[in-house]
Amino acid sequence: MIASLSGVIREVNEDSVVVENQGVGYLVYVPKPLCNRLTVGDQAFFYTQLLVREDSLTLVGFETAEARRLFNLLIGVNGIGFRLALSILSSLDVGTLRRAIVHSQAEVLERVPGLGRKTAQKILLSLQDKIQDEMEWGQLVPFSDVDEEVLSALTSLGYSVVEAQAAIQAIPKDTPKELEIRLRVALGYFSRNL
Repeated sequence: MIASLSGVIREVNEDSVVVENQGVGYLVYVPKPLCNRLTVGDQAFFYTQLLVREDSLTLVGFETAEARRLFNLLIGVNGIGFRLALSILSSLDVGTLRRAIVHSQAEVLERVPGLGRKTAQKILLSLQDKIQDEMEWGQLVPFSDVDEEVLSALTSLGYSVVEAQAAIQAIPKDTPKELEIRLRVALGYFSRNL
């Protein structure tokens, strides 16, 4: 079992990187947001999961142990392969994914490209008890109804779910609960972070 890997990034692909460690290059599949932040020459560290199949060995890397744990829970769901699990972790950050599972928010999972209603429901049914039973996940605070509307508005404007979540989390606590105001503040987040 390869539990972690560190080394120099030698190649960056669409959904994977090549990490060189002591003269050996390892092909590591990673979530797209992480892949997009890496450049050739970077020193990197990954929490990894080695997937052993009849015809292949696949190494998947994550920024945190928590993301790796969620990935393992996802691939444990019947019908969820490693590519779909990676797509889920590429579209939703760890906190949002946990929140969606705990609060049975299938509509959040359905925003993942290639993930339909039936598969979203299957994930919720399979993982809800497992995540709620793990005390180390901490308390999850669901988005308010207004913030769910802000999330929907931002994604309809073309922002990714991850970008929209970051903007909502950056809204100051004392901001009024009116949709128009919260949406304006969230849009301001993007202009400040260009």
